Amino acid sequence: MNIMVAYDDSRNAKLAIAQTVTLFRAMKPNIMLVCVVEEPRDATDTNEEKFLEAYRELRAGAEEAAQALREEGFSPEIIMAEGDARKMILRATKERAPDILVIARHSNESDTGLIGRALNALVDEIDYMTFGSVSAFLAKRVECPLLILPSR
Repeated sequence: MNIMVAYDDSRNAKLAIAQTVTLFRAMKPNIMLVCVVEEPRDATDTNEEKFLEAYRELRAGAEEAAQALREEGFSPEIIMAEGDARKMILRATKERAPDILVIARHSNESDTGLIGRALNALVDEIDYMTFGSVSAFLAKRVECPLLILPSR
């Protein structure tokens, strides 16, 4: 069995890996961590440096996750991509044909009280209407089974 996990080094992505291990351990799957770094919007030196820093940080986080998987007895593979996360994850599923794609839904829950939560809800709704979330995008387009784990 080949399992692809969308990994962005967030708390929810780490929980998704832990849940994947719990759910699928008995099947001894091959686990692929697909990591996407957004490309800079323009080619200034400052943006390029920020991109490289984000790439290095994500790669380091993925290496830590892979090491934890090795300690659990798995042989993980890290796939690094650059661009729009939705499109790059979709592309990875088409190129690698996993048996299942696991992603963690993100929570943008604010700790700033009622007004902060209301503003976040408005921004989330506008974002969903104009771009769609990664999970919503993939649910409509991915050709393999998709497991969307809730945020915690």
